[in-house]
Amino acid sequence: MFKPASIQDNASHETTSGLSRSPGASATADGEADALERLRRFGPRALTDPELLGWVLGTGRGSAGTYRQARDLLANLGLAELAACPAAVLAGRPGLGPARARRLLAALELGRRALGPAPVTGLLVRRPEDLTPALRDEFRGLDRERFIALYLDARHRVRAIETVSIGSLNASLVHPREVFKPAIAMSAAAVIVAHNHPSGDPRPSGDDLELTGRLDRCGELLGIALLDHLVVGDAEITSIREYGWPAPSHG
Repeated sequence: MFKPASIQDNASHETTSGLSRSPGASATADGEADALERLRRFGPRALTDPELLGWVLGTGRGSAGTYRQARDLLANLGLAELAACPAAVLAGRPGLGPARARRLLAALELGRRALGPAPVTGLLVRRPEDLTPALRDEFRGLDRERFIALYLDARHRVRAIETVSIGSLNASLVHPREVFKPAIAMSAAAVIVAHNHPSGDPRPSGDDLELTGRLDRCGELLGIALLDHLVVGDAEITSIREYGWPAPSHG
């Protein structure tokens, strides 16, 4: 028969085996066990934001510190602000570093994609407003200028969407070759291009109008129509086709 251990025997065993824990460590272990039980019974919706973020950052040895980092991080930045934060900025925060920053941004991006609108492929485009939900999703949270091209078939249904260029805080470098090369490869009948203004102002700049004219002329030579150039701001999207299409160059 097994003899019940005395309280003194238990205390001695914990001391000699190195299993004694501080009150803080015990509370953290109990809290993690409680979170695991809630996850098992009710799913991830039953967990708090710091608990979820702590597991994304990584647990195991030092899990108590990871949870505190997650809690402190959320005290300064909301989830939406974290998703829009550049990787280099996140990596510079205490305790994160490049690997954890990449892991965090990847998890937030997966969540964004899971909740995003239906894929734009196959969408019939009759007017600029038809692209508003897709463009809002493409440019949400960006602090850099990004230039994209949407490739359409003869019925003006979107066949593909490609990123052409990602630039600086207020400009992106775009060459017509990079816009029309995919169009030729997939035998697209028409192209719509779009880019964001990180300043939030949707009014086309002089450079925007000049680029639109260049792309329009290249499209004419290739027999691939440039239908529009859309400028995405914080609250509005401007169609350069409606704003004022650049006059054809004759010289």
